[in-house]
Amino acid sequence: MFRAVLIANRGEIACRVARTCRRLGIRAVAVYSDADADALHVRACDAALRIGAPPARESYLDGEAILAAARDGGAEAIHPGYGFLSENADFAEAVADAGLVFVGAPAAAMRALGSKSAAKALMAEAGVPILSGYHGDAQDDDTLRLEAERLGYPLLVKPAAGGGGRGMRIVETADALGAALQSARREAESSFGDDRLLLERYLANPRHIEVQVFADNAGNAIHLFERDCSAQRRHQKVIEEAPAPGLSPAIRDALGRTAVAAARAVGYAGAGTVEFLLDGDGAFYFIEMNTRLQVEHPVTEAVTGHDLVEWQLRVAAGEELPVAQEAVAVDGHAIEARLCAEDPAAGFLPSTGPIRLMRLPGDGARVDTGFEAGDAVTPHYDSLLAKLVVHAPARNAARARLAEALGEVAVAGPATNRDFLIRVIAEDAFRAGTLDTGYLDRNLETLTAHKDDPPDTVLALAALAAIRSQDAGDPASPWTALRGWRLNAPARRAVGFRLGEDVATVLSEGTAFRFPGGRTRQVRSLDSDAPLLAIDIDGEALSAVAVCDDRAATVFTWDTTWRLPLFDPVAEAEAGASDAAPAVPLAPMPGVVVAVSVAGGDRVAKGQPLLVIEAMKVEHTVRAPAAGTVDAVHYAIGDRVDEGAELAAFTPEEA
Repeated sequence: MFRAVLIANRGEIACRVARTCRRLGIRAVAVYSDADADALHVRACDAALRIGAPPARESYLDGEAILAAARDGGAEAIHPGYGFLSENADFAEAVADAGLVFVGAPAAAMRALGSKSAAKALMAEAGVPILSGYHGDAQDDDTLRLEAERLGYPLLVKPAAGGGGRGMRIVETADALGAALQSARREAESSFGDDRLLLERYLANPRHIEVQVFADNAGNAIHLFERDCSAQRRHQKVIEEAPAPGLSPAIRDALGRTAVAAARAVGYAGAGTVEFLLDGDGAFYFIEMNTRLQVEHPVTEAVTGHDLVEWQLRVAAGEELPVAQEAVAVDGHAIEARLCAEDPAAGFLPSTGPIRLMRLPGDGARVDTGFEAGDAVTPHYDSLLAKLVVHAPARNAARARLAEALGEVAVAGPATNRDFLIRVIAEDAFRAGTLDTGYLDRNLETLTAHKDDPPDTVLALAALAAIRSQDAGDPASPWTALRGWRLNAPARRAVGFRLGEDVATVLSEGTAFRFPGGRTRQVRSLDSDAPLLAIDIDGEALSAVAVCDDRAATVFTWDTTWRLPLFDPVAEAEAGASDAAPAVPLAPMPGVVVAVSVAGGDRVAKGQPLLVIEAMKVEHTVRAPAAGTVDAVHYAIGDRVDEGAELAAFTPEEA
């Protein structure tokens, strides 16, 4: 076995690989960019070396810098995790040429499967069922339009390289094809360094089923059963589970055998995942094979009891698989939810910034994360904060356990998709195990619907958190002790919250709390440890996590996150003075400009695309706020922008 392994990745997967290395007595060596100098994965390893600037192309995608770090760190092998260089055949060969071991698939297998077009042709020869489509070398728009007409609409545009749903576009009509090709090429080049595309027949309501395979260098190949990854938003997985619910033994057996045949067809070794679409009639079709460990591998570990990272290390060190196919069995059911720094209420925009509070589940759930309170989420990498994995004897029990685990989550700072995940697993289709890949997108409005105004309990908790924050100064100071003081009367404190166009004011006088509408209720603060607040309101005891900064109070109940902006009349008066200023297009998040659609002097309609910004591997189109004229564009392709930056000088028509 290796004495030292360099982990060529970051975040939760680097921390997860480090845990297995530590258990096996292997020295774990981390790498980091300038943006990650204080990251959790750096602290989790035995040594850490800098490899470059924050952009991934200048650090985690810089193979030479990583090889230099491996030499300097005394590593004998490199584990690439997933993403970045994990499926880069040139890097795998460079690792071998440097006298090190690449803990991943053989370069030849990666080349055979790295192009979806070539992979589909290879699978067809091996008898693996594939969807009809265009996988040719000609990539000009005219050829792709002709092939699209041959296939018929709707169809799917996909990058020929890479995976993870990046760059995929559903095209409903011929008129939409041109824009889809342009956008998909741009994202494919940005994510994978390869802008080639393929076209594929689109299945309207399939399930996404993938099979975990493993092979060694002695010719042994097995599968570790399947996972259901149908809970997706814009082709990005949200929740995964193992085994897939509702599969007949015949289909499960056929999927496993086909996946192993696919691995053998390319002389595979190491961990891999063969992905299929499952139609309503039970027919399944090969999508792609990921030549790396998957984000969702923990659910397979949970139901089989095997550490897949340990298997990767042992196979890379020349050992054979530790078990034969007949010794692999499924025990119970496991579900994983991806907690991401994104704002569902704002169209799932990536959310960045310092993490002031991060409470994750304790007993009853496995938590894989690369962050803790005090860390910062940057715009340079993906938005994954943590993976919550639960395991139970049956699926219903696992779903209930996941609901409980999500209820314990409290992250203050960046917005998260916590409430969205809670709503997804409460859906009837998820409970029944019948959810298809388009379900979340079809029901997005319901799953992200605006919450009603907060109840009195939430307002009371938010007010107490705000008061506690205001009183957080020196406890010995008379100014702290005298806040709200009145002669011969209980102390009076008032806290205002901005709720849309309205202001909700909570007035406290001792234990009497007056709420909007004149309601008065008795609220007693019980013994509690920050940030957990416990109160008694009219004889009913309850508790929730509640925190407050100088901008907002945030209350985390078991199923809802309430962020209540503090009402600041002075700040609002100053902001109101500029209301008459012309509307200008602003950057909704920090990121990089990847496309500019207009130039100075162009007249545009309201909603017309102006620029495209990429952050956390997600593209966001900035549109004209009104009909008018673009006087000047302030940024070019490749420029970095800060959140709130004015992207262009703009004169609305009415001005």
